[in-house]
Amino acid sequence: MAHATTASTPLPAALAAAVAESDRIKTRAIDLAAYASDASHYLLTPNAVIVAADSAEIARILAAASLTGSGITFRSGGTSLSGQSSGDGVLIDVRQRFGAIEVLDGGRLVQAQPGATVRQVNARLAPYGYRLGPDPASEVACTVGGVVANNSSGMACGIEENTYRTLESMIFVLPSGTTVDTAAQDADAALRRAEPELVNGLERLRRRVLADPASVARIRSQFALKNTMGYGINAFLDFERPVDLLAHLIIGSEGTLAFVAEATFRTVKVHSLVSTSIAVFPTIESATTALPDLVASSAATLELMDAASLRVGQGLAGAPDDIIGFRVEQHAALLVEYRSDDAAELAALAAAGEHVLAAQPLRGLAQFREDAASRSRAWAFRKGLYASVAGARPSGTTALLEDVVVPVPALAATCRSLQDLFARYSYADSVIFGHAKDGNIHFMLTDRFEGDEALRRYLSFTEEMVEAVLAAGGNLKAEHGTGRAMAPYVRRQYGDELYAVMRELKSLCDPVGIMNPGVIIDEDMRAHVTHIKLPLPIEEEADRCVECGYCEPACPSRNLTLTPRQRIVVRRAEKAARERGDHELADELDRQYQYDGVETCAVDGMCQTACPVLINTGTLVKRLRREDASPVAKRVWQAAASEWGAATRIGSAALTAVKHVPAPIIRVATSVGRAVLGADAVPEYSAELPRGGLARRRMRPRVGAPDTEPMAAYVPACVNSMFGPAGDGLGVSSAFTRLLERAGIALAVPEGVESMCCGTPWSSKGFVDGYAINQRRTVAAVRMATGDGALPVIVDASSCTEGFVNLLKGQGIQVEDAVAFTVREILPRVSAVPIVDSLVLHPTCSSAQMGLDPQLRAIGMAVARNVIVPQSWGCCAFAGDRGMLHPELTESATQAEAAEVRAVGADAHASCNRTCELGMTRATGEEYSHVIELLERATRRSETGLGAARKGQIR
Repeated sequence: MAHATTASTPLPAALAAAVAESDRIKTRAIDLAAYASDASHYLLTPNAVIVAADSAEIARILAAASLTGSGITFRSGGTSLSGQSSGDGVLIDVRQRFGAIEVLDGGRLVQAQPGATVRQVNARLAPYGYRLGPDPASEVACTVGGVVANNSSGMACGIEENTYRTLESMIFVLPSGTTVDTAAQDADAALRRAEPELVNGLERLRRRVLADPASVARIRSQFALKNTMGYGINAFLDFERPVDLLAHLIIGSEGTLAFVAEATFRTVKVHSLVSTSIAVFPTIESATTALPDLVASSAATLELMDAASLRVGQGLAGAPDDIIGFRVEQHAALLVEYRSDDAAELAALAAAGEHVLAAQPLRGLAQFREDAASRSRAWAFRKGLYASVAGARPSGTTALLEDVVVPVPALAATCRSLQDLFARYSYADSVIFGHAKDGNIHFMLTDRFEGDEALRRYLSFTEEMVEAVLAAGGNLKAEHGTGRAMAPYVRRQYGDELYAVMRELKSLCDPVGIMNPGVIIDEDMRAHVTHIKLPLPIEEEADRCVECGYCEPACPSRNLTLTPRQRIVVRRAEKAARERGDHELADELDRQYQYDGVETCAVDGMCQTACPVLINTGTLVKRLRREDASPVAKRVWQAAASEWGAATRIGSAALTAVKHVPAPIIRVATSVGRAVLGADAVPEYSAELPRGGLARRRMRPRVGAPDTEPMAAYVPACVNSMFGPAGDGLGVSSAFTRLLERAGIALAVPEGVESMCCGTPWSSKGFVDGYAINQRRTVAAVRMATGDGALPVIVDASSCTEGFVNLLKGQGIQVEDAVAFTVREILPRVSAVPIVDSLVLHPTCSSAQMGLDPQLRAIGMAVARNVIVPQSWGCCAFAGDRGMLHPELTESATQAEAAEVRAVGADAHASCNRTCELGMTRATGEEYSHVIELLERATRRSETGLGAARKGQIR
């Protein structure tokens, strides 16, 4: 098992000199451990990590590495499942600074860098009605770099819409440092001038392949199916011009031939109408038997899920209705979908599908549905299936996922063969699922692949599986790439002649062998059982993690310190180090984890929204904060819980007081305090912090319309009491109260509201005693104000609403955010006119998790003619006081969104949580306020009785 070491081998001077900023070379133990794992079942610890700046820098790095013989592996999304994004040499991170996306020709083309995810690209294309052709299930996290490197396909992609078929052009960098833009008019001539030996060699190889009828026949046969085994040598048949030939050989080469710095794709039209069904069959055989007729009915997708997949699916939140309500025995299911732009055509397609399925021995009637909610639930189940099934594996075991493809008529027999092998080799928890329309299935084995007996079983199983797939006329890899997992079997699939062509291709492009050594071409016949990941059980909050990386794009600290996956990976690395007696490394990881893993985690829960097994890494971090909390800090926060009303007033008064003191003096004072007591203990003052807010105790027991029975209890958030409103605004509590009056609605305010809190300040820091004190007091007050739950509770800050949901869980009291209440009860009762032309909205992590964003937008549309939610929206990481303790976290988290907001130049900016508003104000330089404040202005009667402000005027 590979592991991090306390002393990495120094980088050769020439390689280090190629990087413009030395701080982007990472050699700390925690950095090496964090990057050691990808989504595969392999673990290789790099010698160094470089966060590359641009393609020019990568060209310098590759040229230097070719001189020094240093192995280079590229990492973007890290979702690859066959070990191709891990290495024990230099690992280059091309996720952080390679995220540019440009839509061209009205969406018919899109240009993207390797760090952009498929979902991000498709989000940019959506307004134009187009999408990328490749549609992998891991779209939330997998990147363009991986899509090109693996020639990714997916659910509906087949072989017609994969990267190979839809690539328009690319910019790539060869190991020599030569950079080629295939879109340039003189690209072929430039390549020939720069790399004459390479071009001559490619032409020679092409003649060799074309001159051998057996090679041509084998290539045509194997590439008629999905095929990511070895190199894409079908390019020798499809292209003549050397630059085009090389570009298409680089597709699917898994970083072993060149680095792809940018790719331009021809896009695919998005069908506006979709009809989806999940048909449950009694057995996997009966499901696969139905495939030919379903394929003939023009189904866009046919996704197969076996019995084990269904059992796991039944336990997932939001599982489709079709797969619940029965005991799974030998059942299997097909997710069937038809797509069209014409309603009549879609109806005819769905009717044809229903006719085929009606003749099958289904469990119940297969119903085709066109509503988005049903489709979303079906695809959430299917796309999260790998991670969900792997997450259900026994603790301490490894999930090993393989994918194969056979001709569709051979699929049923192949599935039977695999199930026989599972039984014979005692892989009891194995599952089969995949893209049945293409004859492409995935299967997963779970075991602790350790020791002679376990490895013997796996090697014997693999040998028999290889024979079965090749005998059926299939390919050993369909879309996950060869990687390390199948490198020893490339020769077996292609034969000696074509394998020799592949080896020569590798030598031509990469004569020193620096590019991703051990991937695709490896003569070691046991390479696929070397460096297998052996995860150790860790804290229960994160133990189910399969390191898929789906969480990473949503993490606010991803470009500063660690992602959720990396936080978990490092915990496993520390435990492994302790178990093998390397206490020096374990202690070093523990020390470095304090800042990287604990202090800079926003605990915002956004990772859970993307995680197929619903891991909230913030819960792990809260545990660690609780365990590490000093006795003094515990007592201070416990005292604050006992006198929370006084604590909020002291905080508010302090904010007001410092507004009368020159900012440089305050900054010096807080800097000294942070230096003495620690950055995680003393907040840093910054100019965007407002004056203190108004005391909640001033509120009347009943707010809103007089002589009206309250329809809910109203708990104004303490954060709005501590932090005053933006500029000369009213603040959300006062604005909400005025809206209630205009709508003729009354709400009850709990007695002792000044001392009430949702508990987030204590739960996020891990102070359980203080949380318990606050919970007892707040729950008692809420019970009294709501008549023991007869009325709901309304809260006016989204993070506090979420906190109250958790605080009151199991109490039988409904909690609703003021935004949702406003849309449901106030908007229909008031008149609002737009007060600005354009409004930028910042959803919060809490509003996203609670499903409030549509209501947030609805209020925005009532106050502005044009509402913009930045495409690069994400958690601002202000996270209560986290943005004041670690302003670098908010700066990093908001960088992309802030740039987009500044480019828009909107008239107004709003959110639905005060600290998030402060974070975005700091990030953008634009003043953010609560969207309810804007609505109050939009409904306010002016002297003319219309209440409409002039364009751009919101006061």
